[in-house]
Amino acid sequence: MNTHRLFALSPLALALGTLLSSTNALADDQSTPSNDIEEIVVTGSYVKSLEKAIDLKRVNIGFSDSIVASDIADFPEQNLAEALQRMPGVTIERNKGLGQKVNVRSLPSEFTFVSINNLATASGSGGRDVEFDMFASEIIQSVTVKKSPTAADEEGGIAGSVTITTARPFDYDGRQLVVSAETAYNDISEKSDPKFAVLASDTFGDWGALASFAYSKRSNRTDSNSGINFRPLSRWLEKTGKSQWQADQAADVLLRDTGISINDRKNKDETSRVVFLDKVGDRAYLTEQDKWGATLSLQYKPNSELSLTFDGLLGNFDNHEDEYDAAAYTASSISSLEKINQYDSTTLSDYGITVLTDVDYAATQHEFLSKENSQETDYQQFSLTLDWQLEAWKIYGIVGYSGAEKQAETTNLKHTAYRPTRTRYTSTGGETLPSSNPNTFDMYNSPDAYLFDYYEVNQEHINDDKYAAQLDFKRDLQLDFFPALAQIQLGVRATDKSKERDYGTNRVKGPSEDDSSWVGVRTLADSQLTDISTLVSGGEYLSEVDSKVNWMQIANSYARNELRYAGFNVAYEPDQYYKVKEKTLALYAMVDFHFDIATMPATLNAGVRYIDTKVHSSGYHQVQNEDGTTGFTAKPVSKDGNYKETLPSVNFALELTDDLLLRAAASKTFIRPALTDIAYKRSVSLNEFKYRDGNPDLKPTYADQWEFGLEWYLDEGALLAVSYFEKEIEGVVRESLTGVVNNVTKYNDNGSVDGIYDFDIYQKVNAEGSYDVSGIELVAQLPLSYFDEMLSGFGINANYTVLDNSLTGASDLGIPTPPEGLAEETYNVTVYYENQRFDARISYNYKDKYVERIERDMYPVYRNAYGQTDISLGYRVNDMVKVTLEGINILNEETTGYTLNPVFPTMYEFSGRRISLGIRGNF
Repeated sequence: MNTHRLFALSPLALALGTLLSSTNALADDQSTPSNDIEEIVVTGSYVKSLEKAIDLKRVNIGFSDSIVASDIADFPEQNLAEALQRMPGVTIERNKGLGQKVNVRSLPSEFTFVSINNLATASGSGGRDVEFDMFASEIIQSVTVKKSPTAADEEGGIAGSVTITTARPFDYDGRQLVVSAETAYNDISEKSDPKFAVLASDTFGDWGALASFAYSKRSNRTDSNSGINFRPLSRWLEKTGKSQWQADQAADVLLRDTGISINDRKNKDETSRVVFLDKVGDRAYLTEQDKWGATLSLQYKPNSELSLTFDGLLGNFDNHEDEYDAAAYTASSISSLEKINQYDSTTLSDYGITVLTDVDYAATQHEFLSKENSQETDYQQFSLTLDWQLEAWKIYGIVGYSGAEKQAETTNLKHTAYRPTRTRYTSTGGETLPSSNPNTFDMYNSPDAYLFDYYEVNQEHINDDKYAAQLDFKRDLQLDFFPALAQIQLGVRATDKSKERDYGTNRVKGPSEDDSSWVGVRTLADSQLTDISTLVSGGEYLSEVDSKVNWMQIANSYARNELRYAGFNVAYEPDQYYKVKEKTLALYAMVDFHFDIATMPATLNAGVRYIDTKVHSSGYHQVQNEDGTTGFTAKPVSKDGNYKETLPSVNFALELTDDLLLRAAASKTFIRPALTDIAYKRSVSLNEFKYRDGNPDLKPTYADQWEFGLEWYLDEGALLAVSYFEKEIEGVVRESLTGVVNNVTKYNDNGSVDGIYDFDIYQKVNAEGSYDVSGIELVAQLPLSYFDEMLSGFGINANYTVLDNSLTGASDLGIPTPPEGLAEETYNVTVYYENQRFDARISYNYKDKYVERIERDMYPVYRNAYGQTDISLGYRVNDMVKVTLEGINILNEETTGYTLNPVFPTMYEFSGRRISLGIRGNF
């Protein structure tokens, strides 16, 4: 285990030294800040919810931010992810315009630990990250993002921890009944969606019960000119044997039209610096989501010293997406390059890269693809929680289960046509035009030219189960010989997690099983075709781009009904199966000190957490058949892994004045590797000449981090805050070449031998070295009445985060690259007005550009900066009924991206505006 730098230049050194020598202990009756996030319920006011969120921030010993429901079962946004983006340092990842995953301080989503009611959340994703769009926001009462951990906090979040809390009956006074209904309209799909929720709660002496249910439907259309990326010229230059002529032609055309000569066609560092457009496509998506969530809370609370609570959470998230593509796949041109009309060797001269920006291809593979992506996730969580004041000890205990089951199906109906065409970059993406070759054609309106390839159906099943038990003991102290020692806390937590995955695929090539009579014979015109704007509903496709055209395509519903023969099924494939079990035991101890520095009250929390993790991973390895038969055999394998770690943490708060608070924190944290990466299996990619292995020996990714800041709490709920933080992150998981399998026989589809090759083995490994992330975070929450009573009711809630990071050098070509997902600048601004009857908010959320991925481990692909404006209006008809009107993305912002430089765009997407009208009653 590497030795990690910790507490270097720590601002806590002075406080620690003062503690050891101070004789100025606090008086016995002095109030002390709590380390706990107390439950606070707010009714009826956005402003009051902001004030209570500030109360939570102030009493917590570490750095944190919170969102509290503005009323019972009234979380402030339509989507949990979209609500979290309003918090300082929090941004979201959008999928077709919909908020889905959360980034804290721009670090990747898997760097964030998520829990509901103190149980790690299962989501059914392949990793440890959580898809927040599956949760109904109405069942959530509060969310806190903790950015500096204590020893008592469950490990797993380098970026931070998102703790979600649902409501309990004793949170309210007496009986509560809340009913809400809403309809929302998307201006691209031109569809209206329903949404409703109900919550009922009451207490009966020592007992209380609360139940809630929420349902929503959401339709969203996205028009996209996307899929354009760099492809190295080695795609053709490395061809040998019967395809040698393609390599020669590509080299000749390159020299003739650009003057560029390739010295060594096998040198990837040379051939990868000449690139062309890989796949240019027009894409239209229609996403439809059905979501429901329900909670049940039963609470026994005979007195203030004892509470026993059962919490249950159930839900279902059904996500269906239709995708229709009309694309030109130039990398599959069977006759290589024909003419290079234009190239750019100046824009990327610093990297020695030449981009072929406008090229004629002799026989481009044109594709019409009809795709479906269906996912259904059932999740459930049950827990029993004990809070007990036993004389001087506070005892907390929880046992619980969190589980998710995900069933996914993806389909792809593919028709292809090989014809000469011309592909070039435009300001919004790429486009395909007729070439100068006399055999060129109109790719959008030639259905007879497109031949059937296959109709592929993939199915995946994931089970994600997590069990946990925790027991904590806490005691306040008043020791004459050590008056500064105010509290001790210790505890133990055990978890048992498992993730199991099955996957299979089947291709239809004819009207029955093992029948390939449709391949190369059936055409696109032999199926029923529908206009693209009708397939995804709504208006004209990508109306914002004048050069885009309409086209006809096969509906997914038609393909499903007409092409699946009787008895069609998808069998799970052994080599795609894995199961990972992970057991952890965590022990922790921490202490709180309360003391004075001069006349200023101070609190110091210090602790250590010890974790023992054991992993058992099983799956299958694809092994070349040794009996002379074609193909590979899947053989079962399993392996154990383990690691132990000690994580120290220190949090410090000093009241410089009654309103001015100094905070500081330092800790060592880690995130565990994704379960998909430690899954012990080997799959083979014949086209890439690669094996891909899981790696149960992966270790966590670590971070040494520290932070200090000032928080100024003003009257009327106002807050000004600034903080500076640093993180040194090491052991990031990356894919790497780890071995070679020699003399692998590759067969053609007809069973003949294609050749004998060496196959590379790629695995996920912990990369050597580290990178640094530092930043400044600013927060301003200001009721404007603080400045002038004439502005009573108006206010601003704003935050800004700016990061500085070291380049990771993840590109195989040595291109300086920021860490993936890290946006240097993010900010949120909300201007609001509220009185007893009316409230209004307008919010703007901004996320700077960031590296989305490293294409082929060589070319960084950026997602452009994105800003979105949302509005919310509410009118309270009377004390019980309120009407709301909300607009999401009211300026219809586009989502864009590029490779290395903005002149080489990769995507141009529109997802439209969303307008909702709702009514809510509290009885």
